[in-house]
Amino acid sequence: MAIHEECGVFGIIGPVNPAIAKEVYHGLYALQHRGQESCGIVVNDDGIFAAHKDLGLVGDVFSEQLLSSLPGGTMAIGHVRYGTTGGNTKSNIQPMVVSHQKGNLALAHNGNLTNSLDLRDSLELSGAIFHSTSDTETICYMITRERLKTFSIEQAVLAAVKHLKGAYSLVMMSSTKLLAVRDPMGFRPLCYGKREDGSYVVASESCALDAVGASFVRDLEPGEMLVFSMEAEEDQPRSYRDHCGSKASPCIFEYIYFSRPDSVIDGIPVHDTRVRAGKILAREHAVRADVVVGVPDSGLDAALGYALESGIPYGIGLVKNKYVGRSFIAPSQDQRTDTVRIKLSPVRSVLAGKRVVLIDDSIVRGTTSRRIINILREAGAKEIHLRISSPPFRHPCFYGVDIDSEENLIANHHSVEEIADMIGADTLGFLPIESLGEMSGCPSFCSACFDGIYPAGIPADPRKDRFERKLSEARK
Repeated sequence: MAIHEECGVFGIIGPVNPAIAKEVYHGLYALQHRGQESCGIVVNDDGIFAAHKDLGLVGDVFSEQLLSSLPGGTMAIGHVRYGTTGGNTKSNIQPMVVSHQKGNLALAHNGNLTNSLDLRDSLELSGAIFHSTSDTETICYMITRERLKTFSIEQAVLAAVKHLKGAYSLVMMSSTKLLAVRDPMGFRPLCYGKREDGSYVVASESCALDAVGASFVRDLEPGEMLVFSMEAEEDQPRSYRDHCGSKASPCIFEYIYFSRPDSVIDGIPVHDTRVRAGKILAREHAVRADVVVGVPDSGLDAALGYALESGIPYGIGLVKNKYVGRSFIAPSQDQRTDTVRIKLSPVRSVLAGKRVVLIDDSIVRGTTSRRIINILREAGAKEIHLRISSPPFRHPCFYGVDIDSEENLIANHHSVEEIADMIGADTLGFLPIESLGEMSGCPSFCSACFDGIYPAGIPADPRKDRFERKLSEARK
């Protein structure tokens, strides 16, 4: 079973650009790994917003013709989504756009609120009408309510986020300004850069800055808000640190799996953390073997680290079909075709007759691991020693990661030896939880999915479809 992040956000502001939608498209393409259910772009043309959003991958939703039909402008934002709150429906596609007495607001959100049900109940009792089942709409309402009370959009946002609990990295756009906000614990990444034409770019990861030719400036601090404006005196973004000061808790799984290896998160290169994870695995779970193989793509960097530390040769034992995405049509049950076999192919000359160290990023239910090991066995691997570059998953995530409920996590019901036997590995070793600091280089982080310590609490109703359930119960 694959693990999914919730979203990727992107924004740009600068001189009038007739092809600004294409710039956002390129940024979203670089962030596609963060969400494959839906995507959207909103362009600000002198205060008038034009949007296109749909279900599907970035390359499928936005054709050349469609991008050319969107107007030019001075700013635009975009979003790729994998929903961890609210269903995969068109009403939940972001960026969300709202209109009110003081103008328009478009908002893109990465993360998950833990108090969204309480906030939504309060808003509904005051007359708010919701059109989606996403907690992002709750954030829109909170900001809009404050905006009608105050002079500036920045003061409205600062007032609204005081009421938000959980994880949120936001990129939003008013008629005249682009704003970026990171929650006080910094669960989800957010950074910005600058281009030679004076444009500023905000994105979930630095790899998206590279995609549009922007030079990385820095990450937003946990709790910080940046405000970008095209007014002549606004040469640099204004920084508001009203909500800074909490102990940072960036998600450790950003480094293990979610972020692209060429990204730098909070000053730490993701590739380097994964190589270190592999080196730790080699020290903690040494084994006699002939070749080290990584599961594409997230296991490759850790496999390199294992090979460097152990001295065992690194090999390309599995090749990923790069044209199989989430749009791949799975075969029917009676065809008995394993989708893993279509996505991954063995290199038999590397595997046949060999003792293989296989590196992957995680085990959730064990189903995928078992299928991959079967592929290696059929390719002639003599021994398979599986090493996982994360600790065992024992708890769900409530901050924007789609990790299954505790009852479906294999590590909650079986020992390491039992898991190895169930998935067909000769031996199995996980990254020790006490090594996460060494692996990441982070002074503090959130590892709740491994240790059950939730720095921002948990929702009253932790189910992904809690809003849909609430609506269903109300109709009874």
